[in-house]
Amino acid sequence: MSTVITGASGHLGRLVVDQLLAGGTPPAQIVATGRDVDKLTDLARSGVTVRRADFADPLTLDDAFAGADTLLLVSTTTVGERFDNARNAIDAAARAGVSRIVYTSIVNASTARMTLADEHRRTEEYLRASGSEFVILRNGWYLENYTDQLPMITQYRALLGSAHDGLVSAAGRRDYAAAAAAVLTQDGHLGATYELGGPAFTLTELAATISDVLGTPIAYQDMPVADYTAALTAAGLPPEMAAAVADADAGLARGELFTAREDLVKLIGRPATTVREAVQNAATAEETR
Repeated sequence: MSTVITGASGHLGRLVVDQLLAGGTPPAQIVATGRDVDKLTDLARSGVTVRRADFADPLTLDDAFAGADTLLLVSTTTVGERFDNARNAIDAAARAGVSRIVYTSIVNASTARMTLADEHRRTEEYLRASGSEFVILRNGWYLENYTDQLPMITQYRALLGSAHDGLVSAAGRRDYAAAAAAVLTQDGHLGATYELGGPAFTLTELAATISDVLGTPIAYQDMPVADYTAALTAAGLPPEMAAAVADADAGLARGELFTAREDLVKLIGRPATTVREAVQNAATAEETR
C-alpha cells in the first residue's frame, strides 16, 4: 500500500517526500501529488508515483488517492479556502478507502483566536467526525517566515511586527517534515494530536540575533495591527494575506504561537533548529546566490 503526500510541489510536502526517501521508504510506495505535476518530474524519474491533485476538483483527488493506505494532508495556503479544500480531501480519502490521515494543522488550534486557526480548528473537527483514523500535527510558525525576509530586514534595518513581547515557538520546515515522516513510518501515533514548535523567542530577540549574525544593527519595531497590515500591503502582500499575517502577530502577542511541549523533539529524535542556526543558514545561502 502507498502513502500519498499532498502539496509535494510546495515546500513542506516536498521535504516530507525527501525525508521518506532518505529514511528508506521505497519510492514505489510514495505518491507525490500537486496541482502542477511538472514540478515533480525529478521525483517521477526516481521512481516515485506522481499524480495531479487539485483540492478544488474532487475528481482529481479520487484518482490521486486511489489505492492509498495513508494520506498526508498538507494544509493549503489560500486564506478562506483551507477548510473547503481539506474537506474535499478528507471526503475523497474516504471514497478511496484510505485508512489513515495525517493532517498538518497549526499550534494551539483548539484555543487560538487568530484568523488562521479557525479553518484548521474546523478541519480538525471534521476529520475527527469523519470516522477515519487520524494523526494531527499542529505545526508552529516556520522560521522561514522570518528568514525569507532577511533581504528586506537588512535593507531597512528593521523587523516589523505587532507581537509585543510574545514568545513564538518556531522551527524549520525540515523539522516539521521530519516529524511528519516519523508519524508516517512509525506505529503508535493513531489518534494523537501533537503540538509542535522549537525553542521560543520574542521578535526583539530575533532582531538581536539577526544583528549579531549579520553584523548589522537591526531593531524590532512594534506597531498596531492596522499599521502592520498596511506596511505588509505596501510591501506587496495581497490584502487578505497581509491582514492574516498581522492578525497572527496579534495572536503571537497573546501566546497563541507558543508551546512548551517537547512533541517535536520527541518525534524527530534531535533538537529542533534554533533561530540562530536558521539566520546563519539563510545568510550563507544569500551570500552564495
